[in-house]
Amino acid sequence: MSEPKAPTPAPGDTYKGWLFKWTNYIKGYQRRWFVLSNGLLSYYRTQAEMGHTCRGTINLATANIAVEDSCNFVISNGGTQTYHLKASSEVERQRWITALELAKAKAFRMQAESDDSGDESTPPAAGQGGGARNSEVQSTLRTLGSKVEDLSTCNDLIAKHGSALQRSLSELEGVRLGGETSEKIRQVTERATLFRITSNAMINACRDFLALAQAHSKRWQKALQAEREQRVRLEETLEQLAKQHNHLERAFRGATVLPPSQSNPAIDSKGSVPGKGDASDEDEENEFFDACEDVQEFITVPADPKYHRSGSNVSGISSEMGMDDGTTSLDEQSMASNPESPQSQEVVPVRKRRTRIPDKPNYSLNLWSIMKNCIGKELSKIPMPVNFNEPLSMLQRLSEDLEYYELLDRGAKCQSSLEQMCYVAAFTVSSYSTTVHRTGKPFNPLLGETFELDRLQESGYRSLCEQVSHHPPAAAHHAISERGWTLRQEIALASKFRGKYLSIMPLGSIHCIFEKSNNHYTWKKVTTTVHNIIVGKLWIDQSGEIDIVNHRTGDRCHLKFAPYSYFSRDVARKVTGVVTDKDGKAHYVLSGTWDEKMECSRVMQSSRGGENGADGRQKTVYQTLKAKELWRKTPLPEGAENMYYFSTLALTLNESEEGVAPTDSRKRPDQRLMEQGRWEEANAEKQRLEEKQRTARREREREANRSTNPEEGKEPADGAEEVEIATEPSETTYKTDTDETSSDLSLSSK
Repeated sequence: MSEPKAPTPAPGDTYKGWLFKWTNYIKGYQRRWFVLSNGLLSYYRTQAEMGHTCRGTINLATANIAVEDSCNFVISNGGTQTYHLKASSEVERQRWITALELAKAKAFRMQAESDDSGDESTPPAAGQGGGARNSEVQSTLRTLGSKVEDLSTCNDLIAKHGSALQRSLSELEGVRLGGETSEKIRQVTERATLFRITSNAMINACRDFLALAQAHSKRWQKALQAEREQRVRLEETLEQLAKQHNHLERAFRGATVLPPSQSNPAIDSKGSVPGKGDASDEDEENEFFDACEDVQEFITVPADPKYHRSGSNVSGISSEMGMDDGTTSLDEQSMASNPESPQSQEVVPVRKRRTRIPDKPNYSLNLWSIMKNCIGKELSKIPMPVNFNEPLSMLQRLSEDLEYYELLDRGAKCQSSLEQMCYVAAFTVSSYSTTVHRTGKPFNPLLGETFELDRLQESGYRSLCEQVSHHPPAAAHHAISERGWTLRQEIALASKFRGKYLSIMPLGSIHCIFEKSNNHYTWKKVTTTVHNIIVGKLWIDQSGEIDIVNHRTGDRCHLKFAPYSYFSRDVARKVTGVVTDKDGKAHYVLSGTWDEKMECSRVMQSSRGGENGADGRQKTVYQTLKAKELWRKTPLPEGAENMYYFSTLALTLNESEEGVAPTDSRKRPDQRLMEQGRWEEANAEKQRLEEKQRTARREREREANRSTNPEEGKEPADGAEEVEIATEPSETTYKTDTDETSSDLSLSSK
């Protein structure tokens, strides 16, 4: 990469160039791209980052600039920020010092003028933009006044010296000299007189201009004030209209819904809010650390403008999504092409779902009381109190993967499999958004326990989960939508306890099939890590890689969940990915975070030539169009911190419903008691159910031993108690298991 030649610094100009910045004792000085503009010194890792990621900024108005040696210098603003910088040569260092000193002087002068104008004007009623314009006008007037004073001083000097010159010339005229000399002296005298007249005229014109500017300054200030007030009124009006629109939309959704066959996906889908729902406290503190980090596998830069000019000839994801300005979305097209207006259809009342559960009680947890009850017991028989749980079962947590089902609805409408892959990838990432604050452990389902989530009326899909194995725990999940997609997954869990953290590795695959295109996608889940198990506040991280494969076309999407690192300069919980076809050609680049949003950018051109990666190879540079938002997390309900950080969907999962199976998770007594805040009763009921399930398991093992030993009364072989049934149970056995589970799930304690 060739270095751009640094321009000669000039007052008021933007100054850019490469410098070496001290990071830490491990990495030493690292090469960074610095930009000096408007009194601010900012730096980036590369020039490509200037459009989106600033690594740090320091204000020169209050900064101290010190030179250490021929190439090194230090910039500090009093202790909070200190940059140790090194230039490539002494000449380059002197250029930067000159530019920094000029920028510092200008920034200090502008700050002082801004303070003075703030005292003279009325800032409480003025907006920031108006205040800046008012300060600029006042500064201009003061500058003009000082220049006119300088010209006036020059005029006095010119008049004084001009008069002395004319006197000297007059004296020379009295001396008898030759005719030619007298003529030259007369010409010089006339020119001196003309010069004095011209300078006086110039001074008078400048004074007239200053007087005119001062006369109009009050009128300018009044006009600016009127513009500011009008802007404030318009902003307030727009805010009120937006609130009224949202209120009407929520009232319409809560009162009626269209039949699923005629419903508009744009109305059914959740509204996205541009603000972040539950930002982490660590994001701002750890975003710009210059230290060891997980290296990104590729670099994205804006595409050449020619691609934007020919955008009408490029079939991008924006045309399919209908997200560009001036285009029509697929939802609007389907509404326009439908001859029967949805308003003419009969509306069906929607069941009002609950929006709150009882607040989580603040019970103290006595670890010693738990430990003393565990003395002498087998590890598998130690009862864990509900203090570590949340009032949902693992089956209900699996059903939460459908929180953002509308991504699959939109993917079912895509004509291109590559665009459809982007929506499937966004859906995959969105399933982790509910886990960022959910440190509570879900209830382990009993064998044969089920959970049915029927949302045909509201959202057009129906889901069913069942616990199919208890040791090892495994569950099966199947969901089908009237809008053209089917989702199924078989999930088993493996865990590793490392002392400070617990790693949970989901085993099994997830399948998504779209009926219209017959595209069949599969992927696996990443590792979930719970930190600070022993001491400290619990927090959850997702890390690993996901490969989504379209088995019909061969398209692939490789997603990378970056693990959280205190020393990382990247945004926390970052997810990146690339969508490629069967030949390995990249078509879309995905980026975002698993707790906030995902975006995609269409790749127009790719090349090798970026920075070297960790393995020494050059990174791939993708030239992309402007990013389009695929998914954004819906904010948590009000008061979610007192309701186990449940989302809007999670609050409704354990709501009692008529007509569900007797094995449904909603009928678990221990889970229901915990939700109601009766934790002591929930602990007793949980222990009773677990003991009953162990008894039923031992009975099944004895039945299995009898079937393997035809002779009645024969003692089971050594280790027979450890035999697990790997085959499918018979109809009679399944009925017995169901009956036992039904009795386990009855609300009356026995």
